[in-house]
Amino acid sequence: MKNAISIECPVELLLSLHINIEDFGELVKIQSAISLFKEGKISSGLAAQWINIPRITFLFKAMAVGAVLLEDSQDDFNREMSLL
Repeated sequence: MKNAISIECPVELLLSLHINIEDFGELVKIQSAISLFKEGKISSGLAAQWINIPRITFLFKAMAVGAVLLEDSQDDFNREMSLL
């Protein structure tokens, strides 16, 4: 089952970003996935699944905007190693 949300978006925002409404929706979805991952609210695997890209591609995107893969804890290291 898919769930959908609706976001008000002024035309000026689309014009300033030079994108159409569909691309804006994808942008919001990707940025939300990265933000939720960075905040530790969802895993990289769930984020990647949500935006329909490979996990490694998601990690590269997230790290490019400042996400940290490991917080230098043994639990983080073990969790990430188990996913390889």
